[in-house]
Amino acid sequence: MLAILAFNSCKKDTRALDLTVAPVTTLDAPADQASFSLQPATGPSIVFKWEPSATQDLVLYEVAFDKANGDFSKPIYKVLSDGSGIQTQATITQKVLNTIASLAGVAASSTGTFKWAVIVSKATNAKVSTVNHTIQVTRPAGFAIVPDSLFLTGSSTEQGTDASKAIAFKNTGNGTFELYTSLQAGTYTMIDKRTGTPTVYSIQNNTNVVANGSTTVTGNKAVYRIDIDLSNAAANLTQIVSVGLWSAPDNKIWFTLPYIGNSQWELDNWPLVIPAESYGNDSRYKYQFTTINSAGVQSLEWYGSINSDNPDPGPTSPASYYYMYPVDNSQFNYCFKIDPNDNNKNINVNVNYSPGIPNYTNTITIH
Repeated sequence: MLAILAFNSCKKDTRALDLTVAPVTTLDAPADQASFSLQPATGPSIVFKWEPSATQDLVLYEVAFDKANGDFSKPIYKVLSDGSGIQTQATITQKVLNTIASLAGVAASSTGTFKWAVIVSKATNAKVSTVNHTIQVTRPAGFAIVPDSLFLTGSSTEQGTDASKAIAFKNTGNGTFELYTSLQAGTYTMIDKRTGTPTVYSIQNNTNVVANGSTTVTGNKAVYRIDIDLSNAAANLTQIVSVGLWSAPDNKIWFTLPYIGNSQWELDNWPLVIPAESYGNDSRYKYQFTTINSAGVQSLEWYGSINSDNPDPGPTSPASYYYMYPVDNSQFNYCFKIDPNDNNKNINVNVNYSPGIPNYTNTITIH
């Protein structure tokens, strides 16, 4: 009897797991037919809200999006609700909504609609809400999905048509890219990767970026700064006519540096004589870029040190001493200085705007 009692006391009360899920029946916000003019970069996030499922146990919520004629059997996009799927709301950025609109077939710079519903799930069982709401959005110009990398390739580029050797742009953030390079007669495209099947972009009228296609270059070879903003489908090509090393004490350009390719300008074997002033030798210098914009207007750009004044450099000076920044045209401010030990020697001067280095920079070395 004692054995039977002991056995019975050890038996556990077991029951089948209840996977029943009650769908959401009420969507609160945004209201049906709500309209938004999307501003992906600056617009505030939009909060999607609904009434909770009647399911007693813990459930997970997702906001599901589909095309205007979709049935949510294969949503084009899903977002887990706030609180890792627990809360009955989801905070969604306008950047994400712009991506969803693109997936729904709404073109850039146009207005269209898509639908949203809520999926509630427990374990493997999931139910779509019994109601859905339609959203109307107006998309800005630009691409909803922008790559992290951008490359230049084609017969007019420095690396030719081999995509595996395409020239990388510098990623300057938020879908913007920059590249200093030369272009010659031929064609070029921009791609988001060097292997596989890349997404292709091209520049039209020197101002707009479009999907696919190519850009034709005519005339003589020239150096350009190519600025790309994929978020706004915009491009800006600025010709770099010349790069000159400008001496502050002499108040003039000592020499211009030839472009040598790979986003660099360099002059070798130049005889340096640091100007001797009444207050001592003065080696202050910065750079003057002569440029022509897409409208054909010529202007001067100045690049120098981030500091308004600098000590003389030496062998232990950090690399950041020579980093290049846009500066004003004042005669003596924001200048670099030359190592006094280089005076009366032949020097090599290099200006490096390669996208792969930490910061645009310049160097002066003994020839």
